[in-house]
Amino acid sequence: MRNHDAIVIGTGQSGPALARRLVAAGQDVAVIERKLFGGTCVNTGCTPTKTLVASAYAAFLARRASDYGVTIGGPVGVDMKAVKARKDAVVEPSRLGVERSLKTLEGCTVYEGHARFIAEKKVAVNGSELAADRIFINVGARAAIPPIPGLEHVPYLTNSSMMDIDFLPAHLIILGGSYVGLEFAQVYRRFGSEVTVIELAPRLIAREDADVSQAVADFLKEEGIDVRVSSKVVGVEKRGNAIAVKVESAGAVSQVAGTHVLVAIGRRPNTDDLGLDKAGIATDARGYIQVDDQLRTSAAGIWALGDCNGRGAFTHTSWNDFEIVAANLLDNDQRRVSERITAYALYTDPPLGRAGMTEAEVRKTGKPALISTMAMEDVSRAYEKGETKGFMKILVDRDSKQILGASLLGLAGDEVIHCILDLMYAKAPYTVMQRAMHIHPTVSEFIPTMLGELRPLQ
Repeated sequence: MRNHDAIVIGTGQSGPALARRLVAAGQDVAVIERKLFGGTCVNTGCTPTKTLVASAYAAFLARRASDYGVTIGGPVGVDMKAVKARKDAVVEPSRLGVERSLKTLEGCTVYEGHARFIAEKKVAVNGSELAADRIFINVGARAAIPPIPGLEHVPYLTNSSMMDIDFLPAHLIILGGSYVGLEFAQVYRRFGSEVTVIELAPRLIAREDADVSQAVADFLKEEGIDVRVSSKVVGVEKRGNAIAVKVESAGAVSQVAGTHVLVAIGRRPNTDDLGLDKAGIATDARGYIQVDDQLRTSAAGIWALGDCNGRGAFTHTSWNDFEIVAANLLDNDQRRVSERITAYALYTDPPLGRAGMTEAEVRKTGKPALISTMAMEDVSRAYEKGETKGFMKILVDRDSKQILGASLLGLAGDEVIHCILDLMYAKAPYTVMQRAMHIHPTVSEFIPTMLGELRPLQ
């Protein structure tokens, strides 16, 4: 039995940073990683997918060159092997950097293998048994595979296996019309694939407001993506070199034939083979580790951070989990998950930046509120760049004058949203930003204008 002061299981966004803080505090730390250092974000999530988004945007813009008075000789082509090579070149330094930083960290011992609890405060890895008074779980999540008849008999793709593709799928069928599915849909359509998106719900990205969903569907369809909503996949089968997907919609069953299928219907936590029951760690019905407001599990001295705790499925929420745990344990600074404001982005082009509540959520509260909207075609910066798809929407509490939420679908929406997010954290009235002087020409300069044009939410 090897004793450590702390054990960190997993090296996503939370784990390595926490290990460094614990070592700096004089603790002897063990870090366990079973596969790729850096977790989902570095290897199969944010870093590689946004690199692909950048390549797809370059191809899209090149095809539009004449709109800007630029002449390109001949048709625009996409070299998928070069696209993948660029993606790999971006990912590898990040992954190796995480691995190297941990393996050279004095006071940190790295174990490569699968960790399983064998008792409270005890973990086995590669035949060795480790013990520590504090254990931190940062094991992430993976694609959920639904029980669709026939799916197990076809070579389907997930967000992870998509990272190995160095060719152009002739026709990519995507099961799931939410964030992961839509980003891949637009990327591969811009690379040159035919793309079909099949979504069970009545609209895409159903957690967003209907006007946001419709606007996203509109620009995806305009690019030639076949979007099918209110459609249930009832079967999948191999047909020669093709894959046939059976879809039930409005009581009728039809088929979509493609060359490749991407399953993007949700995520599940990597908690089913950790032996959590041996340590008395409770999970919910979906397998997420149950945690309190300071990310403590049901077992004393054990915390869960990142995607596996169900308190956020983003790199930034995982990083914030690290900040919360480190502050509470090492800085005598009591921080809580409930203090953070919901914020995320959808990296289609144009992107969607989100903060706080949706319009639908505000309406459910029944509280009097104000709203302001602006079409991106009215934003000079967007008009100048020839990127006028989308709109911006801000909601404000009428009485407190604090911003309740915003949806910014348009040019730089993923960056501009932070103007609003920071004001929300400051709990300042919207009038502070309304009176601010922003730089012209930018997208951000129209936020004060919008706040000066608030109207009652009917």
